[in-house]
Amino acid sequence: MAIASNINPYQGIPKGDNPFAQITDNVARVAEAPKPHIVWYISFGFALLLLSMFGGSIGWMIWNGIGVWGNMMPVAWGFPIVNFVFWVGIGHAGTLISAILFLLRQNWRTAINRFAEAMTIFAVICAASFPGIHIGRPWLPYWMFPIPNQMGMWPQFRSPLEWDVFAVGTYATVSILFWYMGMIPDFASFRDRATSTVRRVAYGIVAMGWRGSSRQWHRYERAYLLLAAFATPLVLSVHSVVSFDFATSQLPGWHTTIFPPYFVAGAIFGGFAMVQVLAVPAREFFGLKRIITLRHIELMNKVILATGMLVGYAYAMEMFIAWYSGALYEQFAFLNRAFGNFAWAYWTMIFCNVVSPQIFWFKKARTNVWVTLLVGVIVNVGMWFERFVIICTSLTRDFLPSSWGAFIPTPVDYMTLSGSFGLFFTLFLLFCRYLPMCAISEVKAFNPAAHEHAHH
Repeated sequence: MAIASNINPYQGIPKGDNPFAQITDNVARVAEAPKPHIVWYISFGFALLLLSMFGGSIGWMIWNGIGVWGNMMPVAWGFPIVNFVFWVGIGHAGTLISAILFLLRQNWRTAINRFAEAMTIFAVICAASFPGIHIGRPWLPYWMFPIPNQMGMWPQFRSPLEWDVFAVGTYATVSILFWYMGMIPDFASFRDRATSTVRRVAYGIVAMGWRGSSRQWHRYERAYLLLAAFATPLVLSVHSVVSFDFATSQLPGWHTTIFPPYFVAGAIFGGFAMVQVLAVPAREFFGLKRIITLRHIELMNKVILATGMLVGYAYAMEMFIAWYSGALYEQFAFLNRAFGNFAWAYWTMIFCNVVSPQIFWFKKARTNVWVTLLVGVIVNVGMWFERFVIICTSLTRDFLPSSWGAFIPTPVDYMTLSGSFGLFFTLFLLFCRYLPMCAISEVKAFNPAAHEHAHH
């Protein structure tokens, strides 16, 4: 199951007259086509419908107050924080694929890193929208930032909620820089191939005068390496900080030191599953089968299997820690998760995150795109339920039975959740239509057919 750096996933690219030109054509033709694939129009229309639902549900909430959600005491954190943690987790795989696998010289990352990075940016945008509307006064989000204001009030810097603002903000900034910088050589290719003045000027501006000289490549590669080095600790730190929202509290089921590594493993697990959900249709409908090969899909499935087993281990350790601690409140919290009112959500989570990835022990399943797509969707459902189980089951059963309550989501909760996917897929589909989905220069660097042609 080892993922070796010398694996060559590009064996499937035919050795034509000029393989370099073939790779450029394969990626650029999606953006250069006069009209996209009919499936793109259908998907974009559906995504816009969900996005309008997202905007409408948020507008309804602002007009009427957060009572339109199912949030109430003792479950003051409901769907909005579940969605926030879910989307931050989805954004993890992009930076992992780009930064960590780049530093480890894993050549197979090159075909998938570009839209994995894009997925990161869009997932963080989705995540960032929830704390702002969850504060109860969404027209005053600037109170979360350490800037002078008319109230003479400053944020509580000892609160992990404030740490979230800085962690997610830093992560988003570095991820955007890393994503944009990686696309500069490809923007120059699009600029040079452009047939209209508007496209030539637009791509020329974002290409920032790239000419491909040896000096530019030297500076570019050094800066890209530094950004990868900056981004790597962020992969580990951001979801660790998000987990501190729970781990630093005194609530049974939250107050545990296993949360930071557990959350990071779960985020990578869910993020890779989302990459598969996006990669399988993209390679089919945008003609990228020669670049995103079955070998890439198999390697990502191995990562999903490995991180899924880590998540399963974390679930077992949570139960063991609760039992071994001898703390009655902890023991009750975990028994309540497995056999209480929300037992259905707990066992759904176990099936989706622990059982379903086990099919990837078989090579036929790892290389089957339909199995990959199905497991990717199931895992993402499971990762959402994981956050729901952690937040809602713990809050409904507090220390005192007199303060126990129930959590019942409202239609607005479901609309906001569905609508956030509309925002994500709208941004992603626009990216697929107008920007390079794969790293042209990096794919060429590891394509043996192209290098063989160049030597001749």
